[in-house]
Amino acid sequence: MSPGGGALTVTGLRELPEVHPGSDLAALIAAALAAMHLALESGDILVVAQKIVSKAEGRLVDLKGVVPGERARELAAIVRKDPRLVELILSECTEVVRARPDVLIVRHRLGFVMANAGIDRSNVTAGAGAEWVLLLPTDPDGSAEGLRTALAARCAVAPGVIISDSFGRPWRRGVVNIALGAAGIPSLLDRRGERDRAGRRLEVTQVALGDALAAAAGIVMGEAAEGIPAALIRGYATPAGAGHAAGVCAARALIRPLEEDLFR
Repeated sequence: MSPGGGALTVTGLRELPEVHPGSDLAALIAAALAAMHLALESGDILVVAQKIVSKAEGRLVDLKGVVPGERARELAAIVRKDPRLVELILSECTEVVRARPDVLIVRHRLGFVMANAGIDRSNVTAGAGAEWVLLLPTDPDGSAEGLRTALAARCAVAPGVIISDSFGRPWRRGVVNIALGAAGIPSLLDRRGERDRAGRRLEVTQVALGDALAAAAGIVMGEAAEGIPAALIRGYATPAGAGHAAGVCAARALIRPLEEDLFR
């Protein structure tokens, strides 16, 4: 299939069990594919929810063990959030971008500008009196590369892998899935220098392919209690010359550098 003119299929993996710290995601995904009578093929892309990656990597924190500092308590009073949660958010970020009642936007240490540093309580099972919250993976691109390598060993095919999460966007309501991490598929397609149909040279066109694929998968994965934390995308062909260099594939290529921040 060719970009812009072919057909994609997006299939949710419904056979994945609950993921726990230490779970082998590659084994679970391979088993889910087999249960659905699917086998990985060359060119396939797997989009995997950040949540199960973080769970497998043990990125769970019990709020009962968090002691908020003075800054966290002051900020919590402004944003009307649990001071312990705010303490964790501060530990994961490099800058508070916006603080107002019920809203805390920060720059995550990985470069993402996001609400609450991506720390989440939804679909995180509580137990034994604990108050668990889930942090982002420490290295989403590394997580994607590790999963790709493990799947290649199990399935004899190295798929593209995208670690996705739901994001809000300035001046747009609602959330949409974006790529936090990626491997084996270009995250950013630079089409500058190409010609449009009228022969004009493209000057600024860069395509956020990782985000586009994550958003497509998000339609079948859902945002609430659907229980579909991964999806298989089939039919996408990377444009000739796009390359698979680590810097191009890594989702960090999608983060706009601070010196290009248009709103400072």
